[in-house]
Amino acid sequence: MRVIDDEGEQLGIMSPEDALREAEERGLDLVEVAPNARPPVCRILDFGKYKYQQSKRAKESKKHQHVVTVKEVKYRPKIDKHDFDYKTSHVREFLQDGNKVKVTIMFRGREMTHPEFGRDILARVVEASTDLLDDPPDASRARLEGRNMILMLTPGKNALKKPRQEPRQPSVEEIPENAAEQAGAKTEPQA
Repeated sequence: MRVIDDEGEQLGIMSPEDALREAEERGLDLVEVAPNARPPVCRILDFGKYKYQQSKRAKESKKHQHVVTVKEVKYRPKIDKHDFDYKTSHVREFLQDGNKVKVTIMFRGREMTHPEFGRDILARVVEASTDLLDDPPDASRARLEGRNMILMLTPGKNALKKPRQEPRQPSVEEIPENAAEQAGAKTEPQA
């Protein structure tokens, strides 16, 4: 087996007994790092320190990962404009956070006879979030599963670049002292 010491220098090809003796003389462990190589490669190192460094590297690589989750937003064919806008704003937020969005149109009863109403709603959702999608899907590609029509939206590269805008609260200095009077509220209690 090929043996590498704790400084990274090659000691050459040795028998397993010689490699173990060398490791014991240095007070370290003999660890096989490449068992499939010809000849197998072993390192002389502190095994506890090696495991610790491996776990640290694994944690560091996990830190930079973004887990993509699938969020679902459900619509109905007879949805009101305000409800549509509210739910679509959530779709946009999910896309900006880098999540996939499953848009579902739920049909009830006789609504199933008009799937085009569901496709119209899907087309409006796609149109409202086109700037966050690289390849906006066509609403006609929606799948009809039982009483639900489903369309998946995948965020584009430009979706993550746009920061989510949080509603700004006015600071104490920006609120005028007579704000209650300006709003038409009475400041004195009536008798």
